[in-house]
Amino acid sequence: MHDVSLVIPALDEAESIGGVVSAALALGIGEAIVVDNGSTDATAPTARAAGARVVSEPRRGYGRACAAGVAAVRPGARAIAFLDGDGSDVPSALADLARIVLEDRADFAIGSRTRGIRERKSLSALQFVAGRTAGFLVGICFGTRYTDMGPQRVIGRSALARLPMSEETYGWNLQMQILAARAKLRIVELPVPHRCRCGGESKVSGNLRAAWVATFRIALVFSRNLLTAPSKGDRARPLPQQAE
Repeated sequence: MHDVSLVIPALDEAESIGGVVSAALALGIGEAIVVDNGSTDATAPTARAAGARVVSEPRRGYGRACAAGVAAVRPGARAIAFLDGDGSDVPSALADLARIVLEDRADFAIGSRTRGIRERKSLSALQFVAGRTAGFLVGICFGTRYTDMGPQRVIGRSALARLPMSEETYGWNLQMQILAARAKLRIVELPVPHRCRCGGESKVSGNLRAAWVATFRIALVFSRNLLTAPSKGDRARPLPQQAE
């Protein structure tokens, strides 16, 4: 796990970020990079106190924060992991995802919240349906079917470098999944546990306007990639079936 660099985009997550960083570092991850995306609370100092390296990206946007974290990854890292800072993701699940990539069994390992054990109300109906629907459509159009657009994922550094990531807001996760399929990366999806956030307010599920903005951005990412979809014979291989 010391070959893995973890990127955690964070906006006003002072209540939870310390625990997330500590739990991740306890796994033996090489470094935890918290990207402060314009927080007005103590997210940055709390993350530093827990052992993270903090990078500032004042321009709001989930994709911008993720990109800033990727740019800050140390030279020796072989894989890059992503995790939300609100405590809803269970950091210990990263170990299985990272192991698959580090052992060269896959280029990209993604955690599915919809297939995993979830705390009640940890995932809104909109998030569940959006994840399943987007995954189904990606399967039809690009040949790789997902069941979620969850934030918990690990990708080989060289594999990520092959993906022309450009999305700056909510569509970052979906764009990575589509581009990974189009690049014919070896992709594995595993069920991961999901729990209610540990503090603060959700930037999407708890805000109706933000939820619709996120839905629009995700739809836009999908439609843009659909316009240049690969031919049927050029699609990525289906996801290997993993045990629940």
